[in-house]
Amino acid sequence: MTVEELHLDTVFGRLAGWRIHPRAHTTDGPRVLALHGWLDNAASFLPIQPHLPGVELVALDMPGHGASAHLPLAAEYTVVNMARAIVAAADALGWDRFSMLGHSLGGAVASVVAAALPQRIVRLALVESLGALAEDEQKSARHLREAFAAGERRRRPLRTFADPAEATRARVTAGGIGEAAARLLVERGIAPARGGDRQGGFTWRSDPRLTRPTAIRMSEGQIRDQIAAIECPVQVVYARPAQTYFPEPVRQARFDCLRDGRLAVFDAGHHLHMEQPEQVAAVVAPFLRGD
Repeated sequence: MTVEELHLDTVFGRLAGWRIHPRAHTTDGPRVLALHGWLDNAASFLPIQPHLPGVELVALDMPGHGASAHLPLAAEYTVVNMARAIVAAADALGWDRFSMLGHSLGGAVASVVAAALPQRIVRLALVESLGALAEDEQKSARHLREAFAAGERRRRPLRTFADPAEATRARVTAGGIGEAAARLLVERGIAPARGGDRQGGFTWRSDPRLTRPTAIRMSEGQIRDQIAAIECPVQVVYARPAQTYFPEPVRQARFDCLRDGRLAVFDAGHHLHMEQPEQVAAVVAPFLRGD
């Protein structure tokens, strides 16, 4: 199978990504939109792509990530805004009905799309995700103030790396991913540094605003209500042990809200779809195809 670069013009700006070349898949295969995790990009799905035969796969750089446009300064990076951008991308592709494969943040965004537009989503495969990150209602005012304060602070210059290898080491050091997987994300996630006092080297393409505190998040009750509203079949893949921000009791309780859910758990890291692609694909591929 061959992969081609893709650019879609939407009201959210130009969204980039890649797709399986039309000649490399059957015309009646399922259409699947793949959404990556926070600060990752469409390269997240390159390792699993060869193990998804018969699937028309389009992997996007979500707004502010990879080669996609950054949102205007007046627009917030929220899960709902991301979900609207993904729907705009599907419209640009001419896809009325499609399935989704999401990892981490991408899974949260895909969950929102499935809850909001059940008539358009055929199947939903989620890796290390089910619904968005929740907020304790008693901390909402504090988080709001932190977000506004971060917006008023002077923007720090982007970190510059001498070469892609240095950026890869930095990504590995940040944790949760091995060198081979990190290298794929870095290759798509950096660009030559230009302007200011940066002479040469490379910087991240992603919008620095993605690292700011989120002003408002939904409560756990709201998220579970949305999960319960998902009408399509859902395949959830979790890594063991659970992430601290998505502990086992929460992720199990959310899974129990699904109308039509199935669960697979692997002893693996957070990026298991990149580092154990064959194992994850063995679960996800037949599900997406409806085998």
